[in-house]
Amino acid sequence: MTDDRALLSRNELAGLLTEAAQSVSGIVTAEYPTAASRSYLHPVLGPLSAGPRVVGELNDRLEGLVAAVPRPATPAGLFTLASYAAALGWLTESFTELTASVDQICTRVGIPSEPRDPAFAASGDAGRDGEFDLAFNALELAAIRTAAEAAGLSPNDYVEVLSQSLLAASRITDACMEISSGLLEDAAYVLDEASDHVRTDDGPNNLPTLVRSLLARMETAR
Repeated sequence: MTDDRALLSRNELAGLLTEAAQSVSGIVTAEYPTAASRSYLHPVLGPLSAGPRVVGELNDRLEGLVAAVPRPATPAGLFTLASYAAALGWLTESFTELTASVDQICTRVGIPSEPRDPAFAASGDAGRDGEFDLAFNALELAAIRTAAEAAGLSPNDYVEVLSQSLLAASRITDACMEISSGLLEDAAYVLDEASDHVRTDDGPNNLPTLVRSLLARMETAR
């Protein structure tokens, strides 16, 4: 990027945002082989394995854009930089939260130390067995008990950590899809507007989609 001598066209700028959107959306479909003893982590291992690579790629691309000669300085270029930076920041924050959630799950089940003795774990859940049995049908119970045994957990504990894993996976999926959608909207805006008419200084309605979304989240969090 530092050897470029011409400003990026609107098509090229939109292409950068579109490529970023595709990379981010690909995180939610990433797969990672999961051992039976860690099956409760299956919902999050794919995104957890793919996310850092995508964050690194977006960071490298953004650094390249900022260091380019000449640096993107047209309204369309500045709009693209703002959208890209917002996407990277949001994605990084989301993966920090995902990592924290996975750490909590691992702590809950005793990773990296040895898993608890299944007999010991089951003894602590004896009072909840009746309630647990009523929540699932026979086939579901059999599958849960098999998976829990392989993981060295009681069925109740297995369902608890699997639920936490599914919740964390749902959150990162929502974040990735919102980021991807925002990047695509911004790419379409860059393409549809004449470069001289892409405005970044005429109120919040003309800011990139992701910037507006982040501002709205900050306002809600107050």
